[in-house]
Amino acid sequence: MIGIIGAMDDEVNMIKKKITDPTVTKLAGCDFVCGHIEGVMVCVVQCSPGKVNAALCAQALADNFAPDCIINVGVGCSLSDDVVIKNIVVASDVCEYDIDITALGEPKGFINGINTVKIPTDSELSEALAQTAINCGERIHRGTVATGDTFIASGEMKQRLNKDFGAICGEMEGGAIGHVCAANNIPFAVLRSISDGGDENALMDYPTFKKIAAEMSTAIMVKFIKTRKTQLGLW
Repeated sequence: MIGIIGAMDDEVNMIKKKITDPTVTKLAGCDFVCGHIEGVMVCVVQCSPGKVNAALCAQALADNFAPDCIINVGVGCSLSDDVVIKNIVVASDVCEYDIDITALGEPKGFINGINTVKIPTDSELSEALAQTAINCGERIHRGTVATGDTFIASGEMKQRLNKDFGAICGEMEGGAIGHVCAANNIPFAVLRSISDGGDENALMDYPTFKKIAAEMSTAIMVKFIKTRKTQLGLW
């Protein structure tokens, strides 16, 4: 089973509509919609924005549906001059930029328990997503996705996150989902379509482009699921 988590309805509704014979289970305030797309079993859920919402949702998905992998899909902001609106970012790793125990001598973003700053995504899963996006004609980037409970709309913050973490994309869920997946040994990936530049123009760009960006990322996901069916058929 492929678990798919998005924060907003625009990010998951297109995928849910593709599910045949769906069943809905409500847990932790989320509707987990399970069924098949192109013969591949999926469970799609909207977690709502923010790290705690994302972590609650990911853990409920792990505990109750035993997914083979979890993919976080949705929109994000650019943290690099090379990444522009409507580009696709497939994370090579994720971090939680708002964890700060530097006063205790640890580096910025250090995650106790996992004992790292950056959590690597699953390389095979991420590469397959990236190739699917390329086959869809999209321009993609691979790199660090930075997660925190702040809507990034400041050029100063954008530059700081790029400098401190080498991050090329910012958002509010992927790092928390990656944290849960790492703790549970579940392969995971993060796919983001860029809706804004993460700077002072973000408040204008985000409402304009978020729906288009969400449609791009969900279209890639549907095509990705079809490739999973093809691979299953080869066994």
